[in-house]
Amino acid sequence: MGELKKWLDQDWVRLDSSGNIAGECGTSKNKSNPDRCLPRSKAQSLSKSQRKATASKKKREGKKGKQVVSNTKAAKVTKMAEGGAVPNTRCKRKFYGKNVEGTAVARGCGKVMKNRRKRTKGSVSQF
Repeated sequence: MGELKKWLDQDWVRLDSSGNIAGECGTSKNKSNPDRCLPRSKAQSLSKSQRKATASKKKREGKKGKQVVSNTKAAKVTKMAEGGAVPNTRCKRKFYGKNVEGTAVARGCGKVMKNRRKRTKGSVSQF
């Protein structure tokens, strides 16, 4: 099962600015400055004051026009099972080529011809 599928199957809830779990994510009446959403397991693990802090931060920054507001330290979702970031992976095979600044070896390249591995700029494994 893919990680996106797992993320979609999670039960995401909406937090109001007073720290209460206010219902399903996406049901905020204010569409231009929506409420904070978290997975239910993460929201229930936080205290009411921690939920209030992250929800009020989202509302405060949203009034200034920011669309993406990071969670507070306590409310960050770190576990992949709860919708967090996928950990950085390393290349399985050592790369003996020339180091080029700002590029990385693309995954899966060079299986047949090791000396013909592609280099790419972007979010792939660093060697």
